[in-house]
Amino acid sequence: MEMERVQTIASVCAANGAMPPEFIRSEHEQPGITTYRGPAPEIPVIDLAGADQDQLTIAVAEASREWGIFQLLNHGIPGEVIRELQRVGMEFFELPQEEKEKYAMVPGSGSLEGYGTKLQKELEGKKAWVDFFFHYVSPPSRVNHAIWPKKPADYRQVNEHYGKHLACLVDRMLMALSRGLGLGDNVLKEALGGDGLEQLLKINYYPPCPRPDLALGVVAHTDMSAITILVPNHVPGLQVFRDEHWIDVNYVPDAVIVHIGDQIEILSNGIYKSALHRTTVNKEKVRMSWPVFCSPPGEMVIGPLQQLVGDESPPKYKAKKYKDYAYCKLNKLPQ
Repeated sequence: MEMERVQTIASVCAANGAMPPEFIRSEHEQPGITTYRGPAPEIPVIDLAGADQDQLTIAVAEASREWGIFQLLNHGIPGEVIRELQRVGMEFFELPQEEKEKYAMVPGSGSLEGYGTKLQKELEGKKAWVDFFFHYVSPPSRVNHAIWPKKPADYRQVNEHYGKHLACLVDRMLMALSRGLGLGDNVLKEALGGDGLEQLLKINYYPPCPRPDLALGVVAHTDMSAITILVPNHVPGLQVFRDEHWIDVNYVPDAVIVHIGDQIEILSNGIYKSALHRTTVNKEKVRMSWPVFCSPPGEMVIGPLQQLVGDESPPKYKAKKYKDYAYCKLNKLPQ
């Protein structure tokens, strides 16, 4: 049976103004109640223009210890490349529904790739106000162009171009994070699989919502990846949990957002923090984002790096295969 898409539900809601009950969150999750409205700190913004490697290491390491999330300016990905990425993603979601359904995720296949609506188990049985599309952009052995959209016609060219620029930025971030732990430049990258590091692109599409005070686009979570590089559109919606409050992340034009994921937290033995975050939605505007989740291959065993554990700093996390970690995370099972 074809799953009803949120984009379709939103068009019905726009006509009748009603909010389907399965999207109404419990009070402890409703952003209208739980968003902090007082003065709040802003997540770090790191400008790479003119920054040498030592300055970059200090800034990235501090932001990753204190926040687990930061924004990057002058990150080396040309603005035109990002605008094209956004254009082809938007054009895909504007296609007729039957065209998008050609790429629907296959239930029970074990693959995250394709067009979908529900990703993970929700303990309260509620639904998130989002449709999405997943596909790998790296390494070549993981890329399946058959699942990439054929429309718009330049979708593949644009995404491959973005992927090349992205790979350079990911390497730069992993080097800074590794140095920030007092380790060699390539220690973290090698611990994550080296050139086998998997990069999974997700396009999030959050349609206008009649009651954004009651719904969430993505529920509170930390990323199970090692590191996530996210391109937002101009509509704010990202929130981060800080000092027992949900605070808004300001939109910074031309910035990309970096999330420290669970695997970096584990490898660093808790020195770096995986950021707890969620996504709100907008009443009038479509919000979109393009995160790329950078993760180790599924068979790779991830645990605290031996260089960072000892008698005074015992391991805080179990070592386990990444595929097993991901299965537990998506199915809300204990690690």
